[in-house]
Amino acid sequence: MAKELTEGAKAPAFTVMLDNGEQLKTADLLGRKVVLYFYPKDDTPGCTKEAIAFSADIAKFKRAGASIIGVSRDSVAKHQKFKDKHELKVDLGADEDGAITEAFGVWVEKNMYGRKYMGIERATFLIDEKGVIRKVWRKVKVAGHAEAVLDAVKTL
Repeated sequence: MAKELTEGAKAPAFTVMLDNGEQLKTADLLGRKVVLYFYPKDDTPGCTKEAIAFSADIAKFKRAGASIIGVSRDSVAKHQKFKDKHELKVDLGADEDGAITEAFGVWVEKNMYGRKYMGIERATFLIDEKGVIRKVWRKVKVAGHAEAVLDAVKTL
């Protein structure tokens, strides 16, 4: 398990396949603010609400100079289906091997109804133009989250 990333730390380098089939590397993100949010699974209630909320504010994020990328361990095909079904405007990254969720320390032990299992902790990282983590939200509650992230982007 990777150590927990904190504000002021350099974001881990990664390469991810996006829902549109393009490969995105950390170097491609330098020079712009990035909202990297991790969510457990496509097309589940909380994850859908979060993606819709970020999509609804996409123009505001762009005006503030930020790109939004949602990451889960779902496949590119599943991401595309999820994006089409809900008309999502955010990029979705497929971390099928778990390298990115491990690097960002969001692959954690969870406990539901007494059953322990490994899964993605809902978390968001705001990364500046130089690749430095400026804000971290862990154990995210979906309601109001996109607005809070947008406020943080505007102050960066």
